[in-house]
Amino acid sequence: MKAIALRLFSLFLITFLIIGCNSEANVVSSESDASLLKYGASVSNLSQEEIDGLIHMRIEEKLARDVYTVLGDKWNARVFLNIKLSEQTHMDAVKRLLDKYSIADPLTTDEIGVFPDDHFQTLYNELIIRGNLSLKDAFQVGVDIEVLDIEDLEYQLSNVVDNSDIIRVYTNLKNGSINHLAAFNRNLSFLQ
Repeated sequence: MKAIALRLFSLFLITFLIIGCNSEANVVSSESDASLLKYGASVSNLSQEEIDGLIHMRIEEKLARDVYTVLGDKWNARVFLNIKLSEQTHMDAVKRLLDKYSIADPLTTDEIGVFPDDHFQTLYNELIIRGNLSLKDAFQVGVDIEVLDIEDLEYQLSNVVDNSDIIRVYTNLKNGSINHLAAFNRNLSFLQ
């Protein structure tokens, strides 16, 4: 009797492992897919405004990362060095959405300070000039970038986006930017 029960259990376990592994391999093909499944995201068509917003946010996150990289090197201030890593994570999160919805990445190069859009190129140049004036000015540039980022994300969340994938990512980006803003304001207050 024990031998039959052990064989049945073994057969059940082998069947479970085979079916479980095969279905998991078919359903979850990457880490980003796994996180999307975890949140119950569904694939749907995006509006042109949602597409434009993703493109804008991808470039805006690069702007933040690039400015913080340059100012971090200039002033050797830990806040810039830490937050630039977070901005890279934000860029990657938006890139995963672009890939998921087959939207061409607007960034044709990852070179620091190079942007595909004249508006962002001009803004980058102005922010670098301001941030090089003094450490206080550099922290103020950080504040200004995070305020811009929060405003753009709030606009997207309130007026444009109804896709659950984008809402989730933008909400996370906004929360990150709120934390970054607090960090820059804290550093700025030490110089007052």
